[in-house]
Amino acid sequence: MKCIKFNYFFIGLVTLLLASALWPALPWHTGKQDSLAQIQSRGVLRISTLNSVLTYQQVKDQSRGMDYELAKRFADYLGVKLVVTVRPNIKSLFNDLSEQHSDLLAAGLNWDEQRAQKYVAGPAYYSTSQQLVYRVDKPRPKSLNDLQGTLSILDGSTFASTLETEKTHRYPHLQWVTEKHLGPQQILREVVEGKIDYTIADSATVEMMQRIYPKLAVAFTVTQEQPVNWYIAGNKSDSLHAAMLDFFSQLNEQGTLARLEEKYLGHSGHFDYVDTRSFLQAVDTRLPTLKPVFKKYAQNFDWQLLAAMAWQESHWDPHATSPTGVRGIMMLTKTTASSLDVNNRLDTEESIRGGSEYLQQLIQRLPSDIPKDERVWFALAAYNIGLAHLMDARQLTVNQGADPNSWSDVKVRLPLLSKKRYYSQTTYGYARGQEAYNYVEKVRKYNLSLVGYLQEMEQLPLDSPHSPSGIAITPVEPQLVMN
Repeated sequence: MKCIKFNYFFIGLVTLLLASALWPALPWHTGKQDSLAQIQSRGVLRISTLNSVLTYQQVKDQSRGMDYELAKRFADYLGVKLVVTVRPNIKSLFNDLSEQHSDLLAAGLNWDEQRAQKYVAGPAYYSTSQQLVYRVDKPRPKSLNDLQGTLSILDGSTFASTLETEKTHRYPHLQWVTEKHLGPQQILREVVEGKIDYTIADSATVEMMQRIYPKLAVAFTVTQEQPVNWYIAGNKSDSLHAAMLDFFSQLNEQGTLARLEEKYLGHSGHFDYVDTRSFLQAVDTRLPTLKPVFKKYAQNFDWQLLAAMAWQESHWDPHATSPTGVRGIMMLTKTTASSLDVNNRLDTEESIRGGSEYLQQLIQRLPSDIPKDERVWFALAAYNIGLAHLMDARQLTVNQGADPNSWSDVKVRLPLLSKKRYYSQTTYGYARGQEAYNYVEKVRKYNLSLVGYLQEMEQLPLDSPHSPSGIAITPVEPQLVMN
C-alpha cells in the first residue's frame, strides 16, 4: 500500500514539474492564440498577397502565381479552403497581420532582421538580390554615389534598411523618398514612364518585368541574394509555424517545390533588350492579324503559348524557309505536314493548325508520369528535336540518378546529346540538344512577355498613344491571313 502511495506521489511530482516547466508556453497563460486551431475551426486559411506575375494574378478567371500555388497546397495540407486578399502595397500586408485580418503573408517577401523582430518567417523557398533600376535611355549610375535624380523605394520594403546601412557606412549624403501608394510592379512601371528616376527592386520581379517593359534597366546589384519567406504574426502560437515547416519539408521531399521554382523562375536568365523590344513591337503591329488564328487552333493550352512558339519558329513569317527544308509560320517538315493533312505549309492558317495539332499529339504521347503542368515543355523539346531524342535525354537523366519526369532535371541533360561520351550511350545517337534546350527556354520567355504585355495593354487608357514597348499604337483591324 505504501508502495502505491509512493508511486502516485512520484507521478504527481513529475506532473507538477512538467506543468511548471511548460506553464510559460501554455496559450491560456501567455495570451497567445493557437492560430492553427483557429484556422482549422474556421475552415479557411486567409492569406494576403500582392498582384504580380510571380506572386498572384487572375488570368481568364484562373488564379496563378508561385505564392498562390504554394498557398493553395498549404490550405489543402491543412484541410481548409483558401481565401486570398490582394493588397496594393507591402505596408498594407503587414497591417493585415497586425490587425488579424490575415493568417499569413505569401507575397515574395525578403527576410529582414527588422521584420524578424516583429514577425515569424517561414522557410525560404527561393532567393533574390536587390537591384538599382533605371530607364535604359538615361545615364547609368555605377554606385549609389552617382545618382542624379530622385531615388524612390516602396513603403514597408526591406530596401529602407539596406539604404540606412549604406548611408551609415558608405554614402552619408544618400537620400531617398518612400512611395506609400505603389506596389512592386507599379513602381517599376513609373520608372519606365519617366515619373521616377531610380528605384530598388528584387531581382526576380525586375527580370519578369523586363520581359514586358524592355526599357527597364539594371544599373548594379545592391545586395547579395537574400531568402524569400512567408510571414505570420509574432504573437501567435508555434503551431502554425510548425505546420509550415512540415509542409515545406514535404514539398522538398516530393520535388514539388523544385517543380514550382522551375515553372516560375526556371526560364529566367540573360535579358536581351533588342530581342525583347523587337518581339513586343511585332505584338503591337503584326499579332492583331494573327491572333484570331492562334485562338482558333489553340487546343489544351493558351493561344499565347502557340503564338510564342510561332514567333520562335519563324518570327511570324508565313513564308519562312530553312536550309533543312522546314517551312511556314510553324516551320513544319514535309513529312509532318503530310501526316497532319497540311497541303500548303506556306498557308498561315493551315500551318498554325498543323503545328498546334502536332504539339498536342506530342503531349499525348508523353509518359503519363510527367506532371500535367510540365508536359508542354517536354512536348516543345520534342517538337524541336524529335520525340525519340527526348526519350534519350530522359534515359540519360535516369542513368545519372535524377528524375526523368522533372523538366528541370531533363533539360540540363539535353545538351549532352551532342557529346559523343553521352550520345554513344543512347538509342538514337547524336542530336542538337543545346538547340532544343534554347528553343524551350525562349518560347517560355516569349510566352511570359506576351501574357504580361497584353495584361498591361488592357490597363492603358483607351486614348493612350503608346504601348508598354514605347512605340506608337496604330490600330489594326484583325483579318485572316491567307497565302
